[in-house]
Amino acid sequence: MRPTGAMHLGHYHGALKNWVRLQDEHDCFFFVADWHALTTHYEERDVMERYVYEMVTDWLAAGLDPDKCTIFIQSRLPEHAELFALLAMGTPLGWLERVPTYKDQMEKLKDRDLATYGFLGYPLLQAADILIYRANYVPVGEDQSSHVELTREVARRFNNLYGRPANFEALVAATLAKLPKDDARYFDKQRKAYGETGSVEALAKGEGIIVKAGAIAGWTSDDAELLRGHLKGSGKSILVEPAALHTEVKVLPGLDGAKMSKSYGNAIAMRDEPAAVKHKVQTMPTDPARVRRSDPGNPEKCPVWKFHQVYSDAATKDWVVKGCTSAGIGCLECKQPVIDAIIAEQQPWRERAAAYLGDPKKVHWIVEMGTERARTVARQTMRDVRGAMGLNY
Repeated sequence: MRPTGAMHLGHYHGALKNWVRLQDEHDCFFFVADWHALTTHYEERDVMERYVYEMVTDWLAAGLDPDKCTIFIQSRLPEHAELFALLAMGTPLGWLERVPTYKDQMEKLKDRDLATYGFLGYPLLQAADILIYRANYVPVGEDQSSHVELTREVARRFNNLYGRPANFEALVAATLAKLPKDDARYFDKQRKAYGETGSVEALAKGEGIIVKAGAIAGWTSDDAELLRGHLKGSGKSILVEPAALHTEVKVLPGLDGAKMSKSYGNAIAMRDEPAAVKHKVQTMPTDPARVRRSDPGNPEKCPVWKFHQVYSDAATKDWVVKGCTSAGIGCLECKQPVIDAIIAEQQPWRERAAAYLGDPKKVHWIVEMGTERARTVARQTMRDVRGAMGLNY
C-alpha cells in the first residue's frame, strides 16, 4: 500500500481483511510502497514521512502478525530499484502505455503533473516488487488484473531473453536423448502444439512427459527445468510468472456514496474515535426523496444502505428495507445499527494500536526485522538475475 493518507474502512474491507486471512494460508510479503507514492506525490515528501509508520500501525491493529508475515518498507531495499532498472532494458515502451490504469489515472488526476518517467514506469516497478520475491500469487481486485498480466509478460520475456545459455539447443538435444524415443517424439509434438495454439491440454501433456522422466536413471532437476523451458518456448525460469489471486472484496463506499477517500472528505478512519464515527454517519446524506420523516424511501438510492450490506445481518437489512420503504423508521434510526457495528469493529483495532502508539519503537523494530527478512530473498533473486544477464563478473 502507498503511504499517502490515513487508513480508512475502505482499505480494511477492500484489502486488509483479506491480508489478515492470507497470512495464515501463505508466506506473505506486505510492504509500504513509498517509491510508488512518489510517482504521484513526488512534491509532497511530508505526506510519506507522516504516514509510513501510521500505516504499519493500522496494519498491526487490523491483525497482521509479524511472526506470520513479512512487513517491510520498499525504499529500504535498493534491490527493487536495481531489478526495475534491469527489467526496463528489455521491456517494450508500448507495454507500459497500454496499461488501462495509466490513462485512467492521467484523466482522474489532472491536478497533478504526471508526465513523468516514474509514473509511466510504475507498473514495471510493481512487476519488480513482485518478481524479486518469486511470488506465486498476488492478491488483487479485478481492476488490478492488468498489472499482474504485465508482470507475467515481463517475467516471460526476461526468461526468454536470459534463460537460454549459448548452447541451449545442444543441451535440449542431449536431454531429449535421455528419453525413450516415443516419449521424445510425443513431447516435441506437444511443444509444437502449445507454441502454435497455446493449448493448455498440450502443455499439460508435455509436463506429463517431464514428470514421467523423473524415473529415468541419471535424470536431474536441471534436465526437467531445461525441458520445461523448451516446452513453453522460454528458457530457464529465473523469474516466476505469478497468478492473480482474486479474493472476495466487500466494496465500502464513502459517506457520500462515492469512492471512500480521505482527499474527498468522505472517509471513516480505521481508528476514528466513537464520537467521530457517530457524527460522520449521522450526517450522511440519505435518499433525497425522503424530505420529511413521513416520506417513504428507497434503500437502493441511499449511501447508508451500502454500509448495511457490509455491516448488518439479514434480519437488520430486512428491518431497514421494510422500515424505509414504508416510512416506518426515520433515517437516524436506520443509521444507528451501522454506527454500533462500526464502533464494535474498531474496538479491537484501537486496543491493539494502543500498545504500539505508546511505544513507537516497537513498530520500527517490526519493520526493521521484516526488511532484513525480505532482503535475504531479494538478494538471492538478484544474484540469479545478474548471473543470467552476464553481470556477475
